[in-house]
Amino acid sequence: MTKTGFGCAVVFLTLSFCFNLQAQSSAHWPQWRGPFFNGMARGDAPTVWSDTSNIKWKTEIPGRGFSTPAIWGDRIFVTTAIPTGKAAPAPSPAAGPAQGGQRRGPGGGAGAFVEHRFEVLSLDRKTGKILWQRTAKVATPHEGYHRAYGSFASNSPVTDGKYVYVSFGSRGIYAYDFNGKLIWEKDLGVQMKMRLAFGEGTAPLLFGDRLFIVFDHEAESFMVALDKRNGKELWRASRTEPSSWSTPLAVEHNGRTEIVVSATNKVRSYDPETGKVLWESAGLGSNVIPVPVYQNGMVYVMSGHRDPKLMAIKLGQQGDLTGSGAIVWSHTRGVPYTASPVLYEGKLYVVTDNGMLSAFNATTGEPYYAQTRLPKGYNLKASPVGANGKLYLATEDGDVVVVKMGEKFEILATNTLTDQVFIATPVIAAGELYLRSQTTLFCIAEKK
Repeated sequence: MTKTGFGCAVVFLTLSFCFNLQAQSSAHWPQWRGPFFNGMARGDAPTVWSDTSNIKWKTEIPGRGFSTPAIWGDRIFVTTAIPTGKAAPAPSPAAGPAQGGQRRGPGGGAGAFVEHRFEVLSLDRKTGKILWQRTAKVATPHEGYHRAYGSFASNSPVTDGKYVYVSFGSRGIYAYDFNGKLIWEKDLGVQMKMRLAFGEGTAPLLFGDRLFIVFDHEAESFMVALDKRNGKELWRASRTEPSSWSTPLAVEHNGRTEIVVSATNKVRSYDPETGKVLWESAGLGSNVIPVPVYQNGMVYVMSGHRDPKLMAIKLGQQGDLTGSGAIVWSHTRGVPYTASPVLYEGKLYVVTDNGMLSAFNATTGEPYYAQTRLPKGYNLKASPVGANGKLYLATEDGDVVVVKMGEKFEILATNTLTDQVFIATPVIAAGELYLRSQTTLFCIAEKK
């Protein structure tokens, strides 16, 4: 074959691969903020359903886990933790306060000192049948979780279409193939000490051949980069941040790739090859949970606990950006504590834990509408997701409110599944909506 012919063949194969990937891509939700890392799905999703309509299947998930499912093609991956019934003796009062030199907060510390099986499950997307279930580890957690909103399986899995990567935090990182074969496992030698024993829950970021995982807690915090092929530790960067739960974001801007991490003391951007800090900025409050999002040269970070703040940071800078012109705009009201935002077509959608929705112009920060209440006084911990101009907000009350995306606030539907509580974030794939409640995974599909 001539050099020109070889080049044409490469182009043809590349275009064919891209076409086939695009044809299948609506069936992928590879990580908890979706295929674009912004909460948006490809394609559409159902608008209306109930206990008796548009439920394609439902499958009970054993144990307790609030991780968001990952989907690739016809495979769904979820994690859970199941008590074995064996209890270990708790530390004596003479040993002092709880882990991290701090006492448990209201609701904190549930489930500690009870042996659990840390499980990974694969389900058939079309039927809901459990195809395999693997025990990654059997262990007795040294610290508990928030009894209402936490679990020992809150770190959402990620997949690249060949393997699924699962973090159980202090219990290690695991990689499985799609048949349930363990490819590698990694113990990072940490027992996290979370603020007020509220529990762990940061999902890994998969980018290229690397997994990036943040361990911000009340002891020695750090971020680590692992080789996704074998679990080898490539670098570890020490951090000064206390407890946070925000997943990193990979950004490619002006030919430079960076890993952005939201946290209490500083938002920091890292070189993915070396772990070197590229830029940083103070400004967020405590207990940072929402993940950053990116669009048109700006990254958006937020925290909603004490000293709430939403900041739009212009990329392309170096060093400490605190108080500089790189902070294009900011807000302190209507900022979510728990839920991550949706960013689409220049509009940033955020929802507070008590059900107040805002939509901002992502370029200027001007609100299209601000702190608009949903149909009733909901409590929310799940992050919103979007599809085909519709925003989906899953609540603790078993309702999923569907809002029209755009400059005006408009409710399209309120759908109820009786006696369900939604903490995990919804997932959209192949035109279907997947809702994980405290007990059950539902597939919502409109009948053709």
